[in-house]
Amino acid sequence: MTADVSSGEALPGVRPGTRPKAPLGRRIYHSFVLRRLVRSAFVIWVVASGVFLMVRLLPGNPVDVYINQQIALYGKSYEQAAAEAQNYFRFDPATPIWRQYLDYLAGLLHGDMGTSIATPGVTVTGKIAQYLPWTLYSVGLALLISITIGLIFGMIMAYRRGGIIDHVVSIVGSGFHAIPNYLLAILIVVVGAVQLGVIDYTRMRGNVSPGVTPELSLRFLSDIGYHATLPMITYILTTVGTWALIMKASTTQVLGEDYVTVAKARGLKESRIQTNYVGRNALLPLIAQIATQAGFIVGGAIFVEQTFSYRGIGLLLFESINTRDYPTIQGVLLVVTITVVLANLAADLVNAALDPRIRLGEGGAA
Repeated sequence: MTADVSSGEALPGVRPGTRPKAPLGRRIYHSFVLRRLVRSAFVIWVVASGVFLMVRLLPGNPVDVYINQQIALYGKSYEQAAAEAQNYFRFDPATPIWRQYLDYLAGLLHGDMGTSIATPGVTVTGKIAQYLPWTLYSVGLALLISITIGLIFGMIMAYRRGGIIDHVVSIVGSGFHAIPNYLLAILIVVVGAVQLGVIDYTRMRGNVSPGVTPELSLRFLSDIGYHATLPMITYILTTVGTWALIMKASTTQVLGEDYVTVAKARGLKESRIQTNYVGRNALLPLIAQIATQAGFIVGGAIFVEQTFSYRGIGLLLFESINTRDYPTIQGVLLVVTITVVLANLAADLVNAALDPRIRLGEGGAA
């Protein structure tokens, strides 16, 4: 016999006055955080599988590239070059692709991205750990500066629509946004270094000046900042206008909301309205944009770093593609993918924390 809930009789195992808990499977299904985690893991698996197949569609393989280089550069015969390649590489292009894929997934599950083909004995994780911090430094600092400047100018443009700042920032920002970052990098070198001579490109190339030892000192920090200046200028100029225009549109929309009008009618200070009412709500649409942009700038650094000979993750990817270093290409692209996915996951969680309607609108619980 089942208990009659409507009559007030308690269900077995349930305290009177408390709601019975939903089954574990239902709670997991409706969990906002867990659904986001599962979705992120699925995206990473799909991209990892796609990257595995795409790199093998590139013309040639590491062995063929090495043989052709030995023949072209040193005039060796095909037999000599092939014999050297057999001793040099552990990669066997004759291995069935399904076996390569299973080995690849098994390695990823154990946190192993494999060993570089171009540099035997060096792990992909080690190579990425050597190059990635430089990209994170230049991109992260540039993104922080770009967002800060963009948000400030965006709010000024929204409060003073039609003014000179609004027109100038809109025109200049839109113009730089339309230029690809790698093209702007080339223009900086050609115009600033070659034509005008105002940039000492020879000294600014690379990551660190010769003779400077990596250490926590003012000399080292100022030196790496000096070498990262050109990549950072490129990232800032191509993104700051975007943040300003997005912040202007978002702030303008918030200024028209009823709660802002009510706050003004109540006689609240303008500074409090700008921070507590306008600024916070105007930032919500930008969080996802900031997260996505952070990931894609890391991935798009390949051409900028190549132009300035800045040894970051982008330059590593470029060199790996040239040598058909499959494990390194897969590792770099996987790191970029994880960066984008985790950035979007963080944006979703922050948005849900700031605005519970996002979480509740999907029928989920935190």
